[in-house]
Amino acid sequence: MKVIFWGSPEFAVTPLEAVCGSAHPVVGVVCQPDRPVGRGRKLSPPAVKSFALKNNLRLLQPEKPRGEPFLSELSSLEADISVVVAYGHILRPVVLAVPPRGSINLHASLLPAYRGAAPIQRAVAAGEARTGLTVIRMDAGMDTGPVLAVRETGIVFGESAGELARRLSALGAGLLIETLDQIERGTLEAIPQPSAGISYAPKIEREEARLDWSLPAERLACLIRAFDPAPGAYCLRGGKVLKLFRPLAGGRAEGRPGEVAGTGEAGLKICCGDNRELLVREAQAEGKRRMSAGEYLRGAGLAPGEVLS
Repeated sequence: MKVIFWGSPEFAVTPLEAVCGSAHPVVGVVCQPDRPVGRGRKLSPPAVKSFALKNNLRLLQPEKPRGEPFLSELSSLEADISVVVAYGHILRPVVLAVPPRGSINLHASLLPAYRGAAPIQRAVAAGEARTGLTVIRMDAGMDTGPVLAVRETGIVFGESAGELARRLSALGAGLLIETLDQIERGTLEAIPQPSAGISYAPKIEREEARLDWSLPAERLACLIRAFDPAPGAYCLRGGKVLKLFRPLAGGRAEGRPGEVAGTGEAGLKICCGDNRELLVREAQAEGKRRMSAGEYLRGAGLAPGEVLS
């Protein structure tokens, strides 16, 4: 089957690479436009665009995937099916129906749980023990289509959202190829999603990543892992942003929430709202690179008793 592949971030690159290496030729790639990033606001291409250009794939980058000129260009590719992996826009039914075999989506949760833009981060933030991937046949709703295939996996203790995303991307690539092969053979049955267990995973807003030290240590550890690598969980020190990574909930602590309980090569210990401490093993000061907490502490002048806001 000839494939139109829709995707934008790094998560979608491994599935795209897998489809390119399969029996299903990629006749076009659709991704988001280049966006400004960093302090200099320099335009940066999506990871999928970089892969597509490197591999001489036909590339489309509409600001919005709609309108007659775009639909005409899409139709001219003469694809059999659309494959969507973290594209970043909800596609209208008229777009989904362009290929004769319709459109399928690889979603990084066990649907109907965590429908929406940030399923991996929301699952890690919630402290889930298991997650997975679902391939659905797309319809007009947001991740509401019938299920074609599922693959479940555990969330490893201490795993960040970034680490989990890389693992799910690789698992999803294999699941996607299996699904395409079965669609071509006509051996797949689409099963409606259950009405129970529905939850949502809205886009992460930066203010959500600001740490509230009155929360329990385990809850804070989940949040720090969920926002690693982006946007990065943070607190303020002297009015400047201090991002924290690689947390471990520890034992009893008697200080005020946010008070530094200990410093050393092992990391930075911070008191939390449940009278337990949180050990943070990596840090990133505003305008600096990410580093081990021990390296950060050697030049930061941070001592027990200081309170992080």
